Amino acid sequence: MRFPHGLRALKHAPFRSFFLAQLVSVVGTWMQTVSQAWLVLQLTDSPFKLGLLGTLQFGPILLLSPLAGVIADRWSRRRLLVATQAAFACQAWALALLVATGRARYWQIAWLALVTGLANTLDTPVRQSFVTGLVGRQDLVNAVALNSASFNAARIVGPAVAGLMIARFGVVPAFVVNGLGFAVVLATLLALPDDDPGQRPRGASVRRDIAEGVRHVVRTPRMRAVLGVLFVVSLCVFYFTVYVPLLARTVLGLGPEGFGFLMAALGVGAVAGALAIGARANPEPGVGLLLAAAAVACAGLVGLSTVRHFWAAAPVLFVTGFAGIITVTGCNTALQLGAPNELRGRVMSLYTWVYGGVFPIGSFLVGATSERHGVSTALLVNGVLGLGLLALLATTRPWRASTGLPRNHP
Repeated sequence: MRFPHGLRALKHAPFRSFFLAQLVSVVGTWMQTVSQAWLVLQLTDSPFKLGLLGTLQFGPILLLSPLAGVIADRWSRRRLLVATQAAFACQAWALALLVATGRARYWQIAWLALVTGLANTLDTPVRQSFVTGLVGRQDLVNAVALNSASFNAARIVGPAVAGLMIARFGVVPAFVVNGLGFAVVLATLLALPDDDPGQRPRGASVRRDIAEGVRHVVRTPRMRAVLGVLFVVSLCVFYFTVYVPLLARTVLGLGPEGFGFLMAALGVGAVAGALAIGARANPEPGVGLLLAAAAVACAGLVGLSTVRHFWAAAPVLFVTGFAGIITVTGCNTALQLGAPNELRGRVMSLYTWVYGGVFPIGSFLVGATSERHGVSTALLVNGVLGLGLLALLATTRPWRASTGLPRNHP
């Protein structure tokens, strides 16, 4: 089967099956994300508690991500994904049951968010490494870009559908759909061939394995520069599940439909950004491109801090989503292309650690700032902070030394 150059990773049948299943699943995940945020605001009316939920959901990444990378390099990635997808499905159905029976309380949602965080800590580096085995290095950049595009296409469909669904039927259907989506992924994974864990060497100790991955990154200036950019956008930009509901509810005075369409505008920009970077002829994104995209995303937050109308917020969210996804997709592919096969799980666990590990800190600060001073102030502070950190990063030695990633071959 022939595919256009921009979709070339789909010529690999195992990846094609996995990609389509993931697309179904992430639509449900975005529906749940929107519904969960709205549910928390309904139960508590507290920006702080909404931010704290993100802290609980992403806290395990900060503590356990390096260990997850070792596990990803030692054991069958397909079997590990089966376990994580089953955990996600159970969490979604538990939320549906609690809300449907009228027993949902904030503390229960918080505990389930922590369960999701534990599963996601393992799922992310395993899934990133698993994709390489489905397509090979030649089509890796396109595969990562397509995954990002599907994730953000779901950001368009999921929130818009969820907003309409919440207004008419409540939040329960979104949780049910998400659980069914993970069931589709489970069925697909069980039909794929198992990857042989014997192909990946197992170190003498977990500590030594973690240190080996860290040393590889520390000794590669461009990898350090890439992780620096990723740290800035992770610390300042990617709190849209906190920013957008608060902006919609407290600044723009919108209901669930308006909230859903704002998230959809963000998703349209993100899909456009993912497709743009996936269609590039040069597979290795330059560090200059990553810095520029990150700066635009931070400037987008400053712009959002000034908006007071829906039609002003939507285009700014589009631009912010476009630039933000170019940044994180570019960082992802740069690190994967620079990682040897036997270290890929550990290198990608550092990506996960930086990308998701700072989220608990940032989410807590965004929630607390929004509670005390309003979401517009939180957007302004984070936008200015991000621009300042990027300017500082551009003067560092790793940035000046980052002339190219080493090409590692199997």
